[in-house]
Amino acid sequence: MKTQLLSIALFASALTAFAQKKDSIKSQIPFEGQDWSWQNGNDRRDSSVLSSKYVTGCIMVDANANYSGANPIDHTVVGSTAMARTNEMEVSCAAIGGDFTYNGARGRIMTQFGTRSTVVPRNDLSPYRGQYDLADAYRYISEAYGGYHFNVMHGINVDGGMFMSYVGLNSYYQVENWEYQASYTSDNTPWFFNGIRVQIFPSKTLKIEPWLINGWQSYGSFNDMPGFGGNITWCPNENIKLLTNDYYGSDAAGLVGRHRFHSDNSFLARYFHKPKSKKGITQMALSATVDFGFEKGDGVNGFKNGDSLQGPAQNFVSWMVYNRIWFGHGKWAWCVGGGWMTNPGRYLVLAPTGDASPFPNQYSPTQAAGTHPFTENPGDQFWGWDYSTNISWMPNQSVEFRLEYVHRGSNVNYFAGPGGVTSPTGYTTTAFGPGTAYPNWAPDLVKTEDRVIVAVLFRL
Repeated sequence: MKTQLLSIALFASALTAFAQKKDSIKSQIPFEGQDWSWQNGNDRRDSSVLSSKYVTGCIMVDANANYSGANPIDHTVVGSTAMARTNEMEVSCAAIGGDFTYNGARGRIMTQFGTRSTVVPRNDLSPYRGQYDLADAYRYISEAYGGYHFNVMHGINVDGGMFMSYVGLNSYYQVENWEYQASYTSDNTPWFFNGIRVQIFPSKTLKIEPWLINGWQSYGSFNDMPGFGGNITWCPNENIKLLTNDYYGSDAAGLVGRHRFHSDNSFLARYFHKPKSKKGITQMALSATVDFGFEKGDGVNGFKNGDSLQGPAQNFVSWMVYNRIWFGHGKWAWCVGGGWMTNPGRYLVLAPTGDASPFPNQYSPTQAAGTHPFTENPGDQFWGWDYSTNISWMPNQSVEFRLEYVHRGSNVNYFAGPGGVTSPTGYTTTAFGPGTAYPNWAPDLVKTEDRVIVAVLFRL
């Protein structure tokens, strides 16, 4: 009897020790126990059904049907990375991949198909330097990196490859964002970086992340200098998040003396939370982001207009604020917000498409693809504003249906008007210019746009 009691006592002691050790390990995991599902730009799920010991899979589908009040003849959207086509259904992104871990080794691969695989690569001009067509090589990859986790402090991760940018707060994946059409602050700043990052967790609530990257949302390097940057994220509790991202590099192709600095700063707060409420509002949260930056050297002069040698001011200042309210047992949400941006020199403005495109054509990297290109010269002014509101229905954590209205404006003709940006008929096969039936046609750009978006966002 005594032997049996001793065995039971030893077994109970071993279980207690194992549980304490497990709790101790769990307590060391960064941000463990914090609910981040409410945050703008973050996964709203509390778990994944595709999770196993070594692999956590992910499948995402982002599809939308949107209507432009301008009703452009060629169904082309200007100034957006969320949408490419208007007045029709489109699949913006279909992605599959996941996270892989084994004995400290870690990796992530996410593919991307749909219109986004064309919309995003077209904004990167680094493939014009050298061979191997980087835009096509990386077109169908949104994330791909490998690395190792070191059990030091609360953890250190070292990763190399292509990873998501935190600049502009919003996630690259619309399923994680409060708004569908991102404000200028997010849509005109990087969605990804290609290089090396080190994630350091000195405490359970703090992350410090240095970057050594090819450049500002670029597959390759514009010049010989790499880009330097980093992220600091602090979450003192699950209702507050503060972060800053800062970057320095040389990102104007061929202008090695022109350097860019950018600072992105966000504050998120959940100021009301009653998850068990059976009626009315369950939670409310706010996100605010402020960005500023500049380019200096080789003919531009940051925040100050200089002489003929120094050149005009070339900088970026923007902000965006959103507020979201959840109700109906957390299955419904209403979001309202907007933002503002100024960008003299237009070095971060998403360039119009079609015949208004200033990007180099396939035959000459020094000549624009369009015959009426939207200019991006030093001193060219651009400032814009936007506001939006949407209602979301989330029957479960894997799917969301969203109805959104957004108004955007600018100080110059920028958005696609009724005449479109492609040709007089809206088809790329229609010839125009001297010697054709349409000698005087030009892309139709207007200063404002109003858009209604219906989107389905799926994640498993």
